[in-house]
This record gives sequence, C-alpha cells and structure tokens, in this order.
Amino acid sequence: MTFDLTAPVPQLVKKNILIVDDHPFIIEGYKNAITRYNPKQYEFFIAQAHDCKSGYDIIENDNTPVFDIAFLDISMPPYEEKEIFSGEDLAKLLSKKMPSCKIILLTMYTELLKIKTIIRSIQPNGLIIKNDLTFDELLLAFDKVMKNEKYYSQSVVKMLNQTTHNAIEIDQYDKQILVHLSKRAAINEMLQNIPISINAIEKRKAHLKELLKIRSGSDDDLVREAKSKGLF
Repeated sequence: MTFDLTAPVPQLVKKNILIVDDHPFIIEGYKNAITRYNPKQYEFFIAQAHDCKSGYDIIENDNTPVFDIAFLDISMPPYEEKEIFSGEDLAKLLSKKMPSCKIILLTMYTELLKIKTIIRSIQPNGLIIKNDLTFDELLLAFDKVMKNEKYYSQSVVKMLNQTTHNAIEIDQYDKQILVHLSKRAAINEMLQNIPISINAIEKRKAHLKELLKIRSGSDDDLVREAKSKGLF
C-alpha cells in the first residue's frame, strides 16, 4: 500500500461559539458536547461569560470575532446600566451586532405564555427547557442548528401543541414598566428611562392588569403575577 504524501490535508472548518450561563458546570457541559461534535471536520473557538455584563462586554468588544452560534441562558444577573436584563436582551443585541449568528436559548421557564413570548420576540434557532437537557439533547440541538434547522426541545414542542387562549403580547416598554414597578420607582424615574408619556405608561399598566386578571389594581400584585409567569 502506498500513500500520496503530497495530497493536501483537509482544512478544519472554524466555528466561533459564545456560551453565556451563570452556572460554570453547565458551561463546561456545553463545551464538552461542542468539542466532541465532528472533531475531524470542525475546529471551535469558544468564548464564555457568566452574566449579562460579561456577555455584553464580549459582544461589544471590537476584537471579538463574529460568532456562528450562541448558547444563552435566559435567567442571569442583569446589567442594568445598559438595560440588559436577561439572555433575551443579549440575544437581541447579538442579532443586531452579528445577524448571521444562530441563537440557542436555554431556560427553566415552563409557562406557555413566556415560551410564546420568547419565540415571538427573539425567533431563536433553538429553544431548550433545561429540565430536558441531557448530553445527547445538547448534541442533537447543536447538530440541527449547525445544519440550519430549528430545534425546540420536547417540552417546548408539547407546550406549543397545547390549545390556549392566553395569547398575551408583551413588548420592551411593558417589560421596562414591570422592571421599574418591581423597584418601586417613581413615575419621574420611569419617564427618564421609558420614552413614552405618563398616560401611555398608565394605559399599559391597566392593560397588563387586565390581561393578567389583576382585580385588586395593586402594582405589587401586577409585579408578582408577571414574575410568576416569567414576563420579566
């Protein structure tokens, strides 16, 4: 048997990956799965962050390469100075800065309302409930997204197949109002941070209370119910 020593060596395809999660052991699990994915075909550069601030700093850094895929946990310590309150906000920032980046979101939320809101507002390439997460599940999600397919974990698919009349829409202004209410912020502080009028804020609050069936009229009850449904 002879070998052609002049034959070109196949070049590995480089892929840049971002992982943002506030649990170090979960980050290591992601890295483990990724590096085992077709090691003869791909070479991975993996950047990692542990909260919204460190994720923001990586995305905004001019020296950061364009990411091909990002794994973002939804619930993480916020970066309030830049109004980055969750992995959803990081996903929106990433979509603006690197529109070609595929986004996989991971969450502990199991509220149908929250899941539908995430899908409508972010349109992620992948969405996984963390209770579904196994090594094989992560590899399957990664493989699907690498092949330009969408991937929703089993619990997400099951929830989306449920019939429901609770199709509540919540936008960024609603979310900001809820965040400020949770901090018991004065109306003047809200007006400095939310570019709408006092009347618009009051109308949105009333609409949210109606949608969430808050009969007491209390802002505290509104915040409590919105948090229980994972709206912010």
